Amino acid sequence: MRRSDLGDLAPKARLSTSVAARHAVPRALTSSTTRSRVWPGQPWPLGATWDGKGVNFALFSAHAEKVELCLFDAAGVREIDRIQLPEYTDEVWHGYLADARPGTLYGYRVYGPYDPRAGHRFNPNKLLLDPYARALYGRFLQTEAIFGFRVGSAREDLSFDRRDSARAMPKCRVVDGSFQWGDDRPPGTPWSDSILYEAHVRGFTMLHPALPQPLRGTCSGLGSEPVIDYLRSLGITAIELLPVQARFDEPHLLQHGLRNYWGYNTIGFFAPDPQLLSTGLSAEFKTMVRQLHDAGIEVILDVVYNHTAEGNHLGPTLSFRGIDNASYYRLMPNDHRHYINDTGTGNTLNLSHPRVLQMVLDSLTYWVEHMHVDGFRFDLAATLGREEHGFDPGSGFFDVIRQAPALQHVKLIAEPWDIGPGGYQLGHFPPGWAEWNDRYRDAVRRYWRGDERLLPDLGARLSASADLFDHRGRRPWATVNFVTAHDGFTLNDLVSYNEKHNEANQENNQDGHPENLSFNFGVEGPTDDPAIAAQRAQQMRSLLATLLLSQGTPMLLAGDEVARSQGGNNNAYCQDNEMTWQDWSLVETRADLLGFTRQLIALRRSHPVLRRMRFLHGNFACKRGIKDITWFTPQGIEKTPEQWEDPMARCIGVLLNGQAGPTIGSHGSPIEDDLLLIILNSHHDVVEFTLPAVPIDGPWTRLIDTAEPSAAQETLAMGSVLPIKGRSLAVLSLPTMAPAEA
Repeated sequence: MRRSDLGDLAPKARLSTSVAARHAVPRALTSSTTRSRVWPGQPWPLGATWDGKGVNFALFSAHAEKVELCLFDAAGVREIDRIQLPEYTDEVWHGYLADARPGTLYGYRVYGPYDPRAGHRFNPNKLLLDPYARALYGRFLQTEAIFGFRVGSAREDLSFDRRDSARAMPKCRVVDGSFQWGDDRPPGTPWSDSILYEAHVRGFTMLHPALPQPLRGTCSGLGSEPVIDYLRSLGITAIELLPVQARFDEPHLLQHGLRNYWGYNTIGFFAPDPQLLSTGLSAEFKTMVRQLHDAGIEVILDVVYNHTAEGNHLGPTLSFRGIDNASYYRLMPNDHRHYINDTGTGNTLNLSHPRVLQMVLDSLTYWVEHMHVDGFRFDLAATLGREEHGFDPGSGFFDVIRQAPALQHVKLIAEPWDIGPGGYQLGHFPPGWAEWNDRYRDAVRRYWRGDERLLPDLGARLSASADLFDHRGRRPWATVNFVTAHDGFTLNDLVSYNEKHNEANQENNQDGHPENLSFNFGVEGPTDDPAIAAQRAQQMRSLLATLLLSQGTPMLLAGDEVARSQGGNNNAYCQDNEMTWQDWSLVETRADLLGFTRQLIALRRSHPVLRRMRFLHGNFACKRGIKDITWFTPQGIEKTPEQWEDPMARCIGVLLNGQAGPTIGSHGSPIEDDLLLIILNSHHDVVEFTLPAVPIDGPWTRLIDTAEPSAAQETLAMGSVLPIKGRSLAVLSLPTMAPAEA
């Protein structure tokens, strides 16, 4: 995904020496009355915890010298009290405020050494967000006061800044976590039955015509009846939401009228982003989850625990940096002023520190137990598994995830790479994890583009990438297959553009990946040529059919089912506008593609052989002598090793045997299915395909043809020749009946 280094955006700092934070203490507001109502409290749980009588405040900082709790008026503007937390236990500062209530707005000021070269960035002039805050109130204001160093001409010296940042900061809000969940239960969809749908809360609902304006772009909108009815009618089983946790917009984006739309710039790991809440209350998110669960749809969150929004050494001081920079971040060994940047965002969270690792685990547990989400997709997950010696599938992070009771039955999905050394780790995550499979994406794109020498790689990807995942008892669902995702071209743009067109990002079209493995059919962008439009529509159908008929877990990008376009922008991370918002008028104008997608999803859900629980290796596991998977040439004969290496071959058939070995149902019971024959032809011309003869009576029935999507089902005799049009895919079925007579 696209990242921005906040340090590149920060103003320049004047040359100066480090200054101890205690030499620049803001005026205290604490009164004797306040001190009399502050009790020692407990060092756990971390955060602000309402117990029905008062609130316990607890903040971890191993290197701080003093911590002040700052209370604000109901508008979050005026600081009305400042209270020194009275106790320090096991590196946790804590105190109990007897007259605090849910709704109380607060922040912290943390005192200690300001010595960037030693890794310390304490500055009590900066109001800091509680890392455990369950809710935020207000928004960030883009002022120089949010930077801990003095803005000036020399960027590298980081001289101490005395300006107060409180007015520029949102405030943490104490919450009462009670909620009437009623009989809410997680849908518990088995991995093998799952169909993921990647969407953005705001973008998916902003233009929905049936939603009142205040609900558009919010969790209330996503949880509304018309939106859920659409998701249910599509047939997906889980919605995978781009980041919903509280985030921060980079200053340079706002200066250009842009925003961090995708949200991969987290500053609060427990709080929903206030901009996604029409009510401003976290109960709105819970209501959305409950309504999606009622429709049988799971909620999976894209989460960012690899870095924070504070950026590199020139970024703002918003929370972690000012609380305990040396503990929360991985710092360069020889110069603690700078951060290790395995994420490409300027900093990397230090998950080797037990308290930082605890924060991540506590956050995940909170979203499962209190917000009832069903799983997580971990951004740049290779970073999370890094130890000092590099990526380790037995790292502390993976160990605590495996042992946490609350996380035993949720879905865990890794984006299995980062930009650090040895950062590409596809297939190397522990058992229990699924992984985004970019090799699937690339192989399928290249195949349908017409590239040579693709059949061996394509065969592996269609059959759940056993070469990557068939070890340690992992299952085919471990590969999350996708052709498009938020990062890159949409499906429509994949067949309409050869080049990226990111000019709207105001980076001179230098951002985004230059190679998209796309094909525009001779015209760059939209066209009125009916022949090209028809070719593009067929190509989209073939790509969708490949995705939804492959073994593994399919992930569909929201809007692809109606051919949404971003005008060729393959890095729309900063475009919070109609470029990225779902165009609901396409539901009518592209009803043909929508109907075809629904047909594919229904076909997948009705045929267990498309959702096998075991990897397919061409084994004989059926008394009729039909392998679990067989690959055929257009002549209707099984492919030989030599034929697999034919560089010009672009047409292939794959036979899936629904009786070969157990296809496990939801309750662990074996299920038998038909034989399915899937024929793919990426050649530009027709290929005559001889339907293979198998020892089962009955004709083949053609169920799907991407070249003729509206054609009625057709029966064809064994051994007959079926013309497969160029760049098309066909699916045929054969019921498993008694063996044919000799």
